[in-house]
This record gives sequence, C-alpha cells and structure tokens, in this order.
Amino acid sequence: MRKSLPIFVIAFLIATAGAAAFAAETPATSGAAEGVVNINTADAAQLSLLPRVGTKAAQRIIDYRTQHGKFQKTTDIMQVKGFGDKSYERLSAYIVVEGPSTLTAKVRSPRKPRSSKASNSRRNTAS
Repeated sequence: MRKSLPIFVIAFLIATAGAAAFAAETPATSGAAEGVVNINTADAAQLSLLPRVGTKAAQRIIDYRTQHGKFQKTTDIMQVKGFGDKSYERLSAYIVVEGPSTLTAKVRSPRKPRSSKASNSRRNTAS
C-alpha cells in the first residue's frame, strides 16, 4: 500500500500537468482565426476569407442572396450549390446573419491525412 501511494501521486500530477498544457495549447492550435463574416452583407473578398471558400463559391453565395433575399439563419447557406452538411460544419463557427463582418485573415482549415489504403497502394506501385 505504501509503494502504490507515491506512484499514484506522481501519475496524478503528470495527468494534471498534461491536461493544463493541453488546455493552454488548444486555442492556439485549433487554427481558428478570430472574427466572423456576415453572409448577408459580405462582399466576395470577405466571403473568400472563410475556410475552403474561393472566389467562385463566394460569388455563388452572393448570387443566391441576390435571387432569394437575405439568409434568415446560418444553416440557409446549405441551399447554395456546393455547400452541404460538411461545408456548414466547417463554416458554422465563422458565419453570422446579423452584425458586422470582423474576420480579417483567411482561415486555413487543416487537410485530412490520406488514408492508409491510398498510401499503401502508392508504395506498392513505386517498388
């Protein structure tokens, strides 16, 4: 019993320090830029600051807004061609329908790593 107590205390301290370090790093490593874009008032340049949104997609948002009126809620962006559930999940933290646009820099979303299946097939053909 006496031997296990110091081990438990050391493990607890390591776990606590690791959790505190992770919590301190999370905002910086999340890749989240500060600011939002109002999809009802933003121009193409402001919309292009959103992750994985280029000039063509920004123009589709503007065209949809011109034809159908203002977006009532952020989920309405899924009505625009090329924007579905996955796009909305990626953009939801950065878009609003009221207030000013405050995003000032392009948000870069991390790319997903290639699947092991694709990298294995490439290795097999190279050898």
